[in-house]
Amino acid sequence: MEKEGKYIYCIIGTKQERNFGPIGIGERGDEVLTIGYDDLSMVVSNYPLTKITANKENMLIHQKVIEEVMKEFNCVLPVRFGTIASSADEVRNLLDRRYREFKTALRDMDHKIELGVKGIWKNMEIIFSEIVKENEAIKNLKEALTGRNGNDLQAKMGLGRMVKKALDEKKEKKAKEIIDRLRRTSYEHRLNDTIGDEMFMNAAFLVDKGREKEFDNIMNDLSNEYKDRIKFMYAGPLPVFNFVNIVIYPEEWEK
Repeated sequence: MEKEGKYIYCIIGTKQERNFGPIGIGERGDEVLTIGYDDLSMVVSNYPLTKITANKENMLIHQKVIEEVMKEFNCVLPVRFGTIASSADEVRNLLDRRYREFKTALRDMDHKIELGVKGIWKNMEIIFSEIVKENEAIKNLKEALTGRNGNDLQAKMGLGRMVKKALDEKKEKKAKEIIDRLRRTSYEHRLNDTIGDEMFMNAAFLVDKGREKEFDNIMNDLSNEYKDRIKFMYAGPLPVFNFVNIVIYPEEWEK
């Protein structure tokens, strides 16, 4: 029989023991509870002492548990997915050793949430057409290739590189325009990788809970302004994964 450990979701500032219900990772209906030291607690559930699979389902449960905790606590520090302690004592020992670090992070993230915004162009034919119009070199090479029936492979590869470079620059410019509108209501932002030609922005914003409505209003304005051109994917409030990611290495656990 596998030994049971404590799967860790996040850190909160409380002395009170809490039970968030049978929502733990692993599809066993494990209770999500707190293990505390002084006025700090880790939110945990039982889980076998084996490496957990980093699939979409498990990662979503990890996030959903943290979001459930966020309903009751103004500040929640996410712990990296897959962190498992061997016992409650190990959890308390870690809280003791890194007490000052965790208290500082809780203070810095107090009353803050993460909001995610992705920007996706609706019609890439229009975007590529604009790139040709805006770039004389691309326009001339494209016309030259048309005259040669498009048989010059090297020239076609060169055109492809030029178009990609121009597309990347257009993405960067448009992302900056949108971010400049949104960052006035946020403390800071992070840019994440985009996927495909259509997505030009994938950003996370750290926002005070009291300014979430203001951020919402700007998003509504942007959606109306670009309704024929851009699809915005707006998510939140989310755990502050892009701004705090507590990492606990195996050697930190006291044996």
